Amino acid sequence: MNALVQMAAEEAENPLIPPIPELVIGLIAFFIVFGFLAKKLLPNINKVLDERREAIEGGMEKAEAAEAEAQQVLEDYRAQLADARHEAARMRQEAQEQGVALIAEMRAEGQRQREEIIAAGHAQIAADRKAAAASLRQDVGKLATDLASKLVGESLEDSARQSRTIDRFLDGLEETAATAEAKR
Repeated sequence: MNALVQMAAEEAENPLIPPIPELVIGLIAFFIVFGFLAKKLLPNINKVLDERREAIEGGMEKAEAAEAEAQQVLEDYRAQLADARHEAARMRQEAQEQGVALIAEMRAEGQRQREEIIAAGHAQIAADRKAAAASLRQDVGKLATDLASKLVGESLEDSARQSRTIDRFLDGLEETAATAEAKR
């Protein structure tokens, strides 16, 4: 029963409030540990936190610098691209102008060659006409001389007389042809 009484007496104390000597010893131990941690551990923690903050801020500054550099490179690229497009348009325009000039030059050359060919053709036709006229004149003269010899009954072998006779005959034919041409 004694044990029950002693338990009842102990129960009278509040179990939530520790005894004062334990409380004092606990508080002294807490302050000792807190002081030790504040002196030794807190500077190291602050140092690590400062290094991290500086690293993060430096990383942000580097990121901002890299972003600014990337923006500058992008602007340079766009400027180069615009220059390249401008140069390509200029080259395309020059090529078109050269093409037009080349076409005009080739047309002029073709026209010149055509004129040369036509002139050469006309010259050849004129030469052929003269040759044909000379050949016909000679053949007609021979035939006229033969015919005149047969009609007159004497030989017209004398070349001077033959030439005069042929010329008179051909002149007469040409006048007749010109008159017939004029009537048309």
